[in-house]
Amino acid sequence: MKFQPTEPFVPAPGIRGAHAQTIYASLARPTRVPPLRRERRELPDGDFVDLDSFDGPTGAPHVVVLHGLEGSSQAGYVTEVLRGAAKRGWGATAINFRSCSGEPNRLARAYHSGDTHDTLLVMEDVRARVTGPMLAVGFSLGANVLCRLLEETGDAAPVAAAVSISAPYDLAACCRKLDAGSGFLWLYRMRFLRTLKSKSREKLARFPGAFDGKAMLAARTIHGFDDVVTGPLHGFEGADHYYREASSGPRLGDIRRPTLLLSAADDPMLESPVIPAAARDNPFLSVVLTEHGGHVGFVAGRLHRPSFWAEDQALRFFEQVLAERPAAV
Repeated sequence: MKFQPTEPFVPAPGIRGAHAQTIYASLARPTRVPPLRRERRELPDGDFVDLDSFDGPTGAPHVVVLHGLEGSSQAGYVTEVLRGAAKRGWGATAINFRSCSGEPNRLARAYHSGDTHDTLLVMEDVRARVTGPMLAVGFSLGANVLCRLLEETGDAAPVAAAVSISAPYDLAACCRKLDAGSGFLWLYRMRFLRTLKSKSREKLARFPGAFDGKAMLAARTIHGFDDVVTGPLHGFEGADHYYREASSGPRLGDIRRPTLLLSAADDPMLESPVIPAAARDNPFLSVVLTEHGGHVGFVAGRLHRPSFWAEDQALRFFEQVLAERPAAV
């Protein structure tokens, strides 16, 4: 199947621009959620991830949600999906990547854009517990993780369908865009580096020598930070090796589940082409590229009463998949 949006994306008046969409969305999304159950998934290496879940009735679909860089289950785009799932009578599980649940993880390592192992373990647990079809949606970094998981698992993927929103399919290009920019791009870069460095200082206090602390503090770019911290901590030679191995874009042809790739052409954090052209060659992929929307933005409606188009379309995509393939995994 090839999905077509049920309605076009029309930016809310006054926030047509990419940065306006990106920033307003991050501030305006409500964070109220259905009653959640916090669960801790112990991992084989001695670490853990925390999950926030609620169940639907027997046989109901269950949505697994993956957040972006330095996000959490409390991010507004995650809670928007949780509310939408609850409204439909579905269950949902929001994953907090290592170090993102409000409590430091136990090991020196944390999470990264290509780290599929933890997510796959969680999905296998959920798959064993729920009786209905399992679905997954990822945002930004979490969308790249989700695509990498689908690529690695192919025909054995644990989900019936997936949605990737504002994924950085080319990590090196994404970092080039963020690192070279001024103005709002500088603001995004500094915001990420502030929280990443704060966690890294705490890591060094617990694991002296895990990486070069002086070089970490001196890093002024995402690439510089990844070259010193993210890459070496997770088994890569450096940032460039990490980006090559973790980017989902070159492997999108390996996905074997109905998957919606949804992005905005004006995404301020991504270089053009935002979605690799070859994605359209895979019959399992539906590509939706809007003219406007920013990065995980897609604010429609009115400023005093916004609606969030991407999350709504993700859930409508799932409804269409389930209607057409009721016996899917």
